[in-house]
Amino acid sequence: MITPPIIGTVTLRRALNRWPALVRRRAPQWWRHADVTVRDLPLGLLLFAVSFVPESHGTQIGGLPTRPLDAQALLVLALQSFPLVVRRRRPAVCLALVSAGFAVDQLLGYHSFASTALPIALLSAGAHLEQRRRTVAIVFSVAYVPLAVAFARLDPGEPPSELVTFYLSMVLAWGLGSWLRSTRVADSEHRLRIAEETRTAERTRIARELHDVVTHHVTAMVVQAEAARYLTASPERLDRSLTAVTDTGRRAIADLRHLLDLLNPDHGTGHAAEARTPPVGRLLTLVEQTRLAGQPVEFTEEGTPAESTGSADLVAFRVVQEALTNALKYAHGSRTSVRVRHAQKEIIVEVTTDGSGSGAGSPGGSGRGLAGLRERVDVLGGEFSAGRATAGGFVVRARIPAGSPS
Repeated sequence: MITPPIIGTVTLRRALNRWPALVRRRAPQWWRHADVTVRDLPLGLLLFAVSFVPESHGTQIGGLPTRPLDAQALLVLALQSFPLVVRRRRPAVCLALVSAGFAVDQLLGYHSFASTALPIALLSAGAHLEQRRRTVAIVFSVAYVPLAVAFARLDPGEPPSELVTFYLSMVLAWGLGSWLRSTRVADSEHRLRIAEETRTAERTRIARELHDVVTHHVTAMVVQAEAARYLTASPERLDRSLTAVTDTGRRAIADLRHLLDLLNPDHGTGHAAEARTPPVGRLLTLVEQTRLAGQPVEFTEEGTPAESTGSADLVAFRVVQEALTNALKYAHGSRTSVRVRHAQKEIIVEVTTDGSGSGAGSPGGSGRGLAGLRERVDVLGGEFSAGRATAGGFVVRARIPAGSPS
């Protein structure tokens, strides 16, 4: 006969069911960060204490009469309860000690509540044992054979099916622990994969921002510096060109500082929480900077920007910035037209350059900037195209939905 553990009071049973949730909600910070052996100690103490509650019984194998607790029972109860302290740190040791205590408990007929520690130890071993799992399972199964033989001799009337049923229930506890372990491993691998994907996406975003900021300013500075080489005969034009190089360098430093603020863990608090989208008039400043670099640019802006555009303003700015950078690099001196139209729910950008206007098909050009723009626009649910115009030249078009979150 196999008897499951019974607790005399309903209140105690409800307390046991609610205990883990109460610990998670009300446990102080030091307890949540304490060593697992310290956090498992109350479980062993609980089984040890409940064993002295009247009418509380544990697992009973066979028909041996229940024996009252005596002084010797204290050692048996301790051998079953207190090894649970290391059930996660040393699951194999815990299982060995609890199994020995369980065997003595059943053979002497105590049938104490502490005998419920055996399925807990099996579940813990299945969940936390990392090495030699198969060996531990075989040893436990082999050790059960002499215990079953002893029960058969002490109680010849007990059918063997009862002993087999108890063994299968213990196998179920081990299997449940193994399932919990596999679930935990799969969850850990999933979190690692998500973290790696997040890091990759963040590196891509940082590389894209650096490309947009550094490439444009450095390209403008290189073009202006190259032009200054031929202006030595005109001091006034040379001075304006060098001033433009200096101003471009300062803007590059300011943009890089803003980008570093975004990478700062404290970003979003204090002075670092500045607007991420370009301020009003930044497009005109960008166009003027490109003109100073020697690129003839026609700029047209239609409509009134919406009060809340989300990331649309920033993406529109990056589209114009990348298109003008490509114009400087691959079609320097060619006429470039920038047209920005603000609609109620979208921003439409079109940049047309006579000549190549793109590095995608030019020597030394990677096309990485245009690919980054396409990703930016796609994230907001817009449309992006870049290619040769029918009448010649290069055209970059983008339709960016306004109001999309960052």
